[in-house]
Amino acid sequence: MELLYAMTTGVLTACGLYLTLRGRTFPVVVGLTLLSYAVNLFLFSMGGLTTDGPAIVSEGADYADPLPQALVLTAIVIGFAMTAFVVILAMRARSEVGNDHVDGKKEDRE
Repeated sequence: MELLYAMTTGVLTACGLYLTLRGRTFPVVVGLTLLSYAVNLFLFSMGGLTTDGPAIVSEGADYADPLPQALVLTAIVIGFAMTAFVVILAMRARSEVGNDHVDGKKEDRE
């Protein structure tokens, strides 16, 4: 299970970094979203991946750590708000500048 989490986190990070370095605004937004998903998986896996753990702490039982779960829930809300803000910002920049390049320059077509 840990190997699956590690591979998924690595793939999400690589794809998110690649898309963030693109020149258009929509791939940058998707890349930032994928990076936030990778961070969420990383935070969640830091709590320990226990299966069939009790929800209430009892004596001698392995339980799931609630702190990473709370951090991930907070990160999901912040990530959703950030994505909504960046999408609106990209739409406004496209309407004012006339293109969707990150640096605002027009593309040279030959």
